[in-house]
Amino acid sequence: MYPMITLRPATLNDVPHLDLWDLEPHVISATSDDPDAEKAFGDTYWPDELALVREDYQYFIAELDGRPIGGMQIIDPHTERTRYWGDIEPGLRAIDIWIGSAADHGHGYGAEMMRLAIEACFLGPEVTAIIIDPLASNTRAHTFYQRLGFRPEGIRELGEDNDICLVHRLTRDAWLKPLSGE
Repeated sequence: MYPMITLRPATLNDVPHLDLWDLEPHVISATSDDPDAEKAFGDTYWPDELALVREDYQYFIAELDGRPIGGMQIIDPHTERTRYWGDIEPGLRAIDIWIGSAADHGHGYGAEMMRLAIEACFLGPEVTAIIIDPLASNTRAHTFYQRLGFRPEGIRELGEDNDICLVHRLTRDAWLKPLSGE
């Protein structure tokens, strides 16, 4: 049985949660290898970040029975304007996910958030794969994503800070395989 998680678009009303979660040590360590980082996502100012939302650059809030528990970003890495992924082929979606409070870890919420996001991404027939970019140092995230069917592609430097990430990919075919019973 899946937890009662829903995803909804993030709004300015969510900024207090996002700001609070940015101070959580587990969120900071998942977004930076800097041991002195005091905040997750660098100098992100959430009102400005949420103003960037477009069809190809979206933020979501995960709720458990109406209680915000985490955040998620889904982008089209080929078209979104920040060019975080650089030159990359079309037909992809990229997902970033975080659970806000450490107390909400270990209950299957992240897996359910990913299940919902993967289903939403693959609704578009043009989407052939989903990519993710956990820090190379975040071995716990690698295990999590691989359990969901993602396969490591290799180390890559991404973003303005040249974060060292281990990129993973889940193809539509790999996602459909368990459904077809093969």
